[in-house]
Amino acid sequence: MKIKKGDLVQVITGKDRGKQGKVIQALPAENKVLVEGVNRVKKHTKPGPGTQGGIVTVEAPVHVSNVQLVVEKDGKKVVTRVGYRFDDEGNKIRVAKRTGEDI
Repeated sequence: MKIKKGDLVQVITGKDRGKQGKVIQALPAENKVLVEGVNRVKKHTKPGPGTQGGIVTVEAPVHVSNVQLVVEKDGKKVVTRVGYRFDDEGNKIRVAKRTGEDI
């Protein structure tokens, strides 16, 4: 997956289109990411020892194809695709396609 934990992403489709948030967790086996403040759903929880039951609002995973990476260029936030290149030592480095900068 080209999106990693800690990246700033923007939702490009769905009910939360246009919202930006930080990736809380990446789920590569399911091709999904958990983005803070995006795709919030109500969840009914059972009371347990030390916890109170009730209805809580939590973030649900979003498919990785529905988000796009946000990078900063000259003080402006720009959405971009992600590419890869190899440096002199053979390390794989992520590159922003639109700006050409390393991520």
